Amino acid sequence: MRIVMIGAGYVGLVSGTCFSEFGHDVACVEKDKTRLARLKNGEVPIYEPGLGALMAGNMKAGRLTFTDDLKAAVAGAEAIFIAVGTPSRRGDGHADMTYVFAAAREIAAVLSDHAVIVTKSTVPVGTGREIARIVRAARPGLEFDVASNPEFLREGSAIGDFMRPDRVVIGVESERAREVMRRVYRPLYLIERPILFTSFETAELIKYAANAFLAAKITFINEIADLCEKVGADVHDVARGMGLDGRIGAKFLHAGPGYGGSCFPKDTLALARTAAEAGAPLRIVEAVVAVNDVRKRRMADKVIEACGGSVAGATVAVLGLTFKPNTDDMREAPALTIIPALQDAGAAIRAFDPAGMGEATALLKDVAWCSDAYDALSGADALVIVTEWNEFRALDLARVKALMRRPIFVDLRNIYSPVEVAEAGFTYRSVGRPNPG
Repeated sequence: MRIVMIGAGYVGLVSGTCFSEFGHDVACVEKDKTRLARLKNGEVPIYEPGLGALMAGNMKAGRLTFTDDLKAAVAGAEAIFIAVGTPSRRGDGHADMTYVFAAAREIAAVLSDHAVIVTKSTVPVGTGREIARIVRAARPGLEFDVASNPEFLREGSAIGDFMRPDRVVIGVESERAREVMRRVYRPLYLIERPILFTSFETAELIKYAANAFLAAKITFINEIADLCEKVGADVHDVARGMGLDGRIGAKFLHAGPGYGGSCFPKDTLALARTAAEAGAPLRIVEAVVAVNDVRKRRMADKVIEACGGSVAGATVAVLGLTFKPNTDDMREAPALTIIPALQDAGAAIRAFDPAGMGEATALLKDVAWCSDAYDALSGADALVIVTEWNEFRALDLARVKALMRRPIFVDLRNIYSPVEVAEAGFTYRSVGRPNPG
């Protein structure tokens, strides 16, 4: 079947490429001329393991194309996905629906035959009905359906998440739309992946509720980590003891510098705003947002404390800038708070990230950008691990110590053994674990 994906950003590009791998004929519509030219040339404008090879194979097979001609793209399409950005709206935290509603109007202007207009973007409750209203107002009598199909893609693992999802959520109101969406996801029926059909509102809320719950788990274990530091407990053991309970589970119980990225920060804020306006405030979600914002600044304080209470005149080596490994995404990354806070306290920063340097250079100023981890450590008074890239997990500690001016090691992701690092001659600090020695 023919599918159109409006927007070739992270969600649109991954989804469109994976749909083409399912065997569908997919046209990705992208307005940005520079990005479109790169895509047509087979270049992958985002960092996502495995995406380049998948794109190349399906482009060669003729199943995946890129265009800026929406009218030509939708001709004969049975499903038209909207996968444009929904950033936090400046001033009130609500999701900015400008791009979504603009896409709906553009679809209405060119659609001639029946199609299902599907929201893939993360959108607040009520969006599906508003899209239907917009299209009906623009084209009375046009035959179309609307569906809500939120994405659940983890950056760095998106291909696997799409191909082998825990579940697919689809909000529809007609049997015709349901049948089209069944055919879209037919390959997943064959491997018996759960597909949940719901109303528009339920599908829209599932996405927000899931992200808010995961953000709450992260925030909860981070606060438990703070308590562990006060009472001498080990947050790793606490998390393991909790996670072995089948009702809780071990995932997202990893203490660290707070969550970031393109989803959790904006989605928790948008959900809290929606709930407050609906007269059903979500106090837990509101607390999660507030605690996470404070936590990032608290991690800079942890570095300063490890350095004896001051970093004035010190050089701090920061390893990892992106909000998580296996992505180049810097959106709401803890490093964007930690580094300026350390600079404000008088530190000079040397930094390295395997994939995020391009994005980081536009967002952070007065940083010495380094070629690798050991380059960043040269002459440093403190080492801070902010993102747990695999290549940072087995640093040569003897070499690290020889390169540094002072042996101070702050591990904000708890990827090293406190005893091992202390025995190598470092002052070691981590998150929620007793200090060695």
